[in-house]
Amino acid sequence: MTLAAAHVNTGDTAWLLAATALVLLMTPGLALFYGGMVRTKSVLNMLMMSFVSIALVTVVWLTAGYSLAFGADAGGGLIGGLEHAGMAGLGPDSVQGTVPTLLFATFQLTFAIITAALISGAIADRAKFGAWLVFVPVWALLVYVPVAHWVWGPGGWILDGLGALDFAGGLPVEITSGASGLALCLVLGPRLGFKKDAMRPHNLPMVVLGAGLLWFGWFGFNAGSALGANGLAAAAFLNTLAAGCTGLLGWLFVEQRRDGHPTTLGAASGAVAGLVAITPSCGSVSLLGALVVGLAAGVVCSYAVSWKFRLNYDDSLDVVGVHLVGGVIGTLLIGVFAVDTMTGGPEGLLYGGGLTQLGKQLVAVATVAVYAFGVTFGIGKLLDRTIGLRADEDHEHTGLDLTVHAETAYDHGVLGHGAPVSAHSVPSVQKVKPQE
Repeated sequence: MTLAAAHVNTGDTAWLLAATALVLLMTPGLALFYGGMVRTKSVLNMLMMSFVSIALVTVVWLTAGYSLAFGADAGGGLIGGLEHAGMAGLGPDSVQGTVPTLLFATFQLTFAIITAALISGAIADRAKFGAWLVFVPVWALLVYVPVAHWVWGPGGWILDGLGALDFAGGLPVEITSGASGLALCLVLGPRLGFKKDAMRPHNLPMVVLGAGLLWFGWFGFNAGSALGANGLAAAAFLNTLAAGCTGLLGWLFVEQRRDGHPTTLGAASGAVAGLVAITPSCGSVSLLGALVVGLAAGVVCSYAVSWKFRLNYDDSLDVVGVHLVGGVIGTLLIGVFAVDTMTGGPEGLLYGGGLTQLGKQLVAVATVAVYAFGVTFGIGKLLDRTIGLRADEDHEHTGLDLTVHAETAYDHGVLGHGAPVSAHSVPSVQKVKPQE
């Protein structure tokens, strides 16, 4: 056994292996969550946008992304170096803390994957699949990787310079995906029939199943970020459960008072909103703080999802209303509810820390949101003017499942509104002469 291998803690390693698998499962869970929320004619396209993100981001991460995000700072706390490009210099005996470096890199990879996949919900039903294949790796390198270095990388300016806190990804995951989704919404424009046609979720059981898988995987997402099987992981685990519950209840409370009906979609969305908000704060707040964070997200996000109708941006599946708004809430409330027993030092406003930490959180939120929005808007505009970002109008009308993937999730007529299929659109369909 080498000296490096002797420093590996088997309990920490076993937990992080499990947490990594849990976080990877979140992307198929997200695919089901999003797939149930769209109309029947775009279900498979929605699933594909999530699944292909796994492959695209993995290749980018292993070739250059990990090194740029977690390599030694190349100057100014803005980006890492390329010393580990292609995972060079990292073998089975390399150690990060008490776990193998290769495992740490894989754990971080699963975060990058789901962040890219989250953006797809904002542009559902109308984006070219080919353009998505180009957008994801470019976006991962230019947006996610730098922000990950700022927040978690060695010498990153947000963590080491500014002193803002983000335990599991409010900044690089939630705010980045939400701001990027908003940028692409504005580049693409609204769906055909936006604010005119009914665009209800076609399969609510699928939505709930997806939300359940997300919640299950979120325990690896948050508790795994402790990078060890320890008390901090246990506290983050419990805070994650608590915030998801109060987020769900908060959303249903608003629906009952506003609409008179607590809905299944509201329950699923509220749980996700609470989980989003507790992501940055699960390692900084007490259980009481987690309950409040989740409740605040459930209430505020339930109103935020309707902003798109007032401001006329078509965020198809509420990425902005849930992930951007929820991420901002959770990241800012660290400055209010942080306790030194969790952070090891910094405290929030309610625990005697004054406005100092809240100010740091605000600077981090604003910087990341503006950066992600601006760079993504630029990428989207460039793609739109070159290869085209929006699907053809007839493809959008017919449905991307049939026109792009030559498949349909359901036979024509199932659930009352299957994708249009005719003898002209499917060559194998033949007209049968009725018997006389």
